[in-house]
Amino acid sequence: MAAGDNSGRPPCLNLSGPGPLGNGQPSNSAYSMPMSNGGPVGVTGGAQGAARRPNPQSGPGGGESAGVVAGTPPTAHNAIQQALAQSASARAMETSATNMTSNASAASVPTTHSSLLSAPAAAAVLVYREPVYNWQATKSTVKERFAFLFNNEVLSDVHFLVGKGMGVQRIPAHRFVLAVGSAVFDAMFNGGMATTSTEIELPDVEPAAFLALLKFLYSDEVQIGPETVMTTLYTAKKYAVPALEAHCVEFLKKNLRADNAFMLLTQARLFDEPQLASLCLENIDKNTGDALAAEGFTDIDLGIVVHSRFCSSLFILKGNVSVYHDDFAFLPFHSLPFYLCHPFFPSLLPLGHLILFSHSLSFHLDHSLHLSDTLVAVLERDTLGVREVRLFVAAVRWAEAEAHRQQLQPTPENKRRVLGKALALIRFPLMTIEEFAAGPAQSSILTDREVVSLFLHFTVNPKPHVEFIDRPRCCLRGKECSITRFGQVESRWGYSGTSDRIRFSVNRRIFVVGFGLYGSIHGPTDYQVNIQIIHTDSNTVLGQNDTGFSCDGSSNTFRVMFKEPVEILPNVNYTACATLKGPDSHYGTKGMRKVTHESSSTGTKTCFTFCYAAGNNNGTSVEDGQIPEVIFYT
Repeated sequence: MAAGDNSGRPPCLNLSGPGPLGNGQPSNSAYSMPMSNGGPVGVTGGAQGAARRPNPQSGPGGGESAGVVAGTPPTAHNAIQQALAQSASARAMETSATNMTSNASAASVPTTHSSLLSAPAAAAVLVYREPVYNWQATKSTVKERFAFLFNNEVLSDVHFLVGKGMGVQRIPAHRFVLAVGSAVFDAMFNGGMATTSTEIELPDVEPAAFLALLKFLYSDEVQIGPETVMTTLYTAKKYAVPALEAHCVEFLKKNLRADNAFMLLTQARLFDEPQLASLCLENIDKNTGDALAAEGFTDIDLGIVVHSRFCSSLFILKGNVSVYHDDFAFLPFHSLPFYLCHPFFPSLLPLGHLILFSHSLSFHLDHSLHLSDTLVAVLERDTLGVREVRLFVAAVRWAEAEAHRQQLQPTPENKRRVLGKALALIRFPLMTIEEFAAGPAQSSILTDREVVSLFLHFTVNPKPHVEFIDRPRCCLRGKECSITRFGQVESRWGYSGTSDRIRFSVNRRIFVVGFGLYGSIHGPTDYQVNIQIIHTDSNTVLGQNDTGFSCDGSSNTFRVMFKEPVEILPNVNYTACATLKGPDSHYGTKGMRKVTHESSSTGTKTCFTFCYAAGNNNGTSVEDGQIPEVIFYT
C-alpha cells in the first residue's frame, strides 16, 4: 500500500494470474440487470420494480425515479413503453375483451388484473409486466430463486450506497436474505436499534467486495480474485460471515509466495487469522532473503487513514485513545484484534476497547502502539534462513520508509527511534567482524558504547556480555539429530594450538548445526574454541564460530554450535575442525569408521563415514581423539 493511501480499505493482493474467479461481476448499472436465464434482464426486467411497487425514494408525485428502473436508459425506456402501449391498444381494438382475458389467463396473469386492459395505458402495464410475473415458475429450487434475486430490484426493500466519490454504486438487496446470512445484518434490520432507512451508505466498503458478499449470501457462490480478496475478507469480517472469510483465507493460502508473505502476514495479524499468519511465517522462514527483498516488505505495519464519516463501524483495539476534532482517525494497520462490525450489534464483538466513530469526532490512537509489531514478530524467530547482516540491512531499509511515512528525516537517530525494540532483536554477535565493521558499526544507528562492546565480543576472550542476542538461528524443521563416533571415553588429551580434525561424508543431504566436544578432566573449566567445517577438495571454510563453552568436569560432551547451519551434500568430503584453548580434557576411543542414524519417525537412515584428516592435526583420528559428536538436521 502506498504511503499516501487514505482509502481506509485493505490493499489489493498483488498476485499473478487471472482476475476475479467464477462469473464476471454483475453489472450494477441503472440500465442493466444481472444475467438471468442466459441473458440480461432487459425491458422486462426493468418492469419488475415498477410493477411491484413504487420506489421508496420516489419524489412527491410517487413516480418511479429514472435511476431505479433497471433495463434501459430513460429515453429508450419511454420509447419502448409507448410502442408497447400502441401495440397493446391495437390488439385491444382487434380482439374482444373475452379473448384478451383468456389470453391473459393463459399467460398466468391473475383475473383481478383483467380490468387493467380497459385502457391502452393499462394494457401497456400488463404487457410490460407479463414476462416477469411468473419468474418463480422457471426456478426449480430455492437456491435458484434466491440467486435470481441477487442484485435485482425484484422484491428489494433496501438499497446500499457502496463506495465513495465517483465510485459509489447503488445496490438493491432484500432484508430477509441478508438477515438470514449475517447476524450483523439481522441486528441492523431487526434488533432493538434497527434502522428504518431504505438507503444505507457504506463508504468504507468496496462495491466489488460488497457484491461478492451478497453473491455468497444469495447463492453460496464465491467470487474472489487477486484484486478483491483482501477487500472481500474485510467485508466478510465486518458483517460476520465466517464461511466467506474461510474462502478468502484459503485463497490467500494458495497464493502465498515469498514476495507477498510480509504483506499477507500483516493482513493476517490485522484480521486475526492465526493459521494464515503461521503459514506466512513459515514461508518467510524458508525464503527469508526473497521475502526481505520484496517491495512490500517496507510497507508492513502501515497505518490506515479512516475518515470520520465511516460511522457504521466499531473498532476493537489495544492501546490508549485520545479524541481530536480532526477530519480523520489514524488507525495502526497492525492493531490486533481488529474487527469491524455494525454498531447495532456490539454483542457480536469480543471483549476489548470499543470505539464508535461519530460524524463529528475522530479518534487518534496513542503512538505507544509501536508500528514495528510485525517486524518484531519476524525478528524474534529462531528459524530465519538468512545471515544476520542481511536482516540488519532490511531493517534499516524499513526504518527509512517508516521515517518518511511519519514525515521524519531519515537520520540515524530517527531510524533507531522508529525501529524501537526491533533493533535489539538483530543478533549482531552472529555476524563476522568484517560484516559488522563494514555495516552496522558505520551506520550510526548503534551507540558508541554498543559498537565498542560488540568489537570486544568479536576480538577478546573471555567475551564480555553484550546487550544483543547471541543465540544462533536455525532455519531448519524437524527434530535435532546427533551421532556419536566413539564407544569409550578416556582421560588426558592435551592442546597446543593445533586443530583436531576428522574427515567425513554422508549418504544424504543434511545440515550440521554444531559439534559435541569433550571437556576438562580437572573439574569445572571454561574453554575457548574455534569450530569449522571445511570443504576438503577446495579447502573452503563453509561455516565457523569462534566461541567458548563451560564444562563441569564430567566425561559428557558439551555442545558448541555454528552461527548458521552448514549444508552437507551427499558423497562429498568435508573436514570437521575444532581448535581448543584450555586444560587437558577427556577423549574418545574405540572409534567407528561408519555410524548410522535412523529416524524414529520416518525410518530414514543417515550414514556417516569417517577417515583420518592428514596435515596439521592435533592427533584426532577415526580410532580416538576429539570431536566425538556431530549435531545435525535432515
